Amino acid sequence: MADPTRTLSTFHATMIAEGVEEPPGDTPEEQEDAYLAAWQHLIDTGMAWQLQGWFGRAATALIEEGRCSPPPQPDAGGVTDTP
Repeated sequence: MADPTRTLSTFHATMIAEGVEEPPGDTPEEQEDAYLAAWQHLIDTGMAWQLQGWFGRAATALIEEGRCSPPPQPDAGGVTDTP
């Protein structure tokens, strides 16, 4: 199966994180990966902390649990490394 999260938009990531849309995938494992990829997108773009408060709290919990990575940090020149 092709990676359905490769072209994930912020809108779809938000809908998946909120539970409005089911994450893509043929198996529960693929769906869990897509769910976490949606959260990672919201973290990487900073949207997790611009939406309602619970998004930021949930993103922080996922990072603390090791299920998602912290957002990319800008280098000394202010350039952000994004995946």
